[in-house]
Amino acid sequence: MAVKLYKPTTPARRHASVVTTRHLADSSHKSLTKGAAQRSGRARNGQITVRHRGGAGRRQYRQVDFRQDKTVVATVRQLEYDPFRSAFIALVAYHDGQYAYILAEATLKPDQKIYTGVEAPVATANRLPLRRIPAGTSIFNLQLAPDRPSTIVRSAGSNATVVAQDGEYTQVRLPSGEVRRVLGQCLATIGVVSNRDHENVRIGKAGRNRHRGWRPHVRGKAMNPVDHPHGGGEGANPIGLKGPKTPSGLYTLGRKTRRKRKQTPGVIRRRT
Repeated sequence: MAVKLYKPTTPARRHASVVTTRHLADSSHKSLTKGAAQRSGRARNGQITVRHRGGAGRRQYRQVDFRQDKTVVATVRQLEYDPFRSAFIALVAYHDGQYAYILAEATLKPDQKIYTGVEAPVATANRLPLRRIPAGTSIFNLQLAPDRPSTIVRSAGSNATVVAQDGEYTQVRLPSGEVRRVLGQCLATIGVVSNRDHENVRIGKAGRNRHRGWRPHVRGKAMNPVDHPHGGGEGANPIGLKGPKTPSGLYTLGRKTRRKRKQTPGVIRRRT
């Protein structure tokens, strides 16, 4: 993988770049894809809950298996691009005849064998319980609870690190630097998420963001007071507050977003 630079034929092309996808397949597995409705940042009642979203191109959703708990040996058929995530995905065929999409590891290649379970060897791209993974090993696609889908360390180029075994728990250092205790029976995949060069891509022009569903972001200072706490005033005035606020009026600079009634305070060993 590498970042491709365009010839400067236009002002937009001069600054645009993409990740090369020559190693990716051109087609997808139809039985594992479905149409995705555009939410455009709105709730079921049509009210906008996430601003500056909408207008994305039509895309087919790939049903990625984030549990990946089948102990049957799987063979990688092909690597694919997924328009709904930054990482690449891999189409695998289990030896019982079932197909599935999984998150691709950075070094994954077609025809490679993947093993899952307690008896799986400790090797890159294999999926094991945390209690069997040695300290210092890079992992991704991590479960926070057994028998549930993996929910963290799934974006392109990211990985967590196993710090130590702590009884029935395993201490894991997340990409944010937070050290967290996770049950040792939770599954994780050894390695690093694919598409490491995703962070090096330059968008180049506003149209590419519009195709991805990102609409223009308007500053609060440029609005009227009825629309935003920062609005109002003549000319380029300061916001007139002791700190920046959200559109709903909550102070936002350095404000902790974690809920105080969260039931996992003893799980986090070190916060960021």
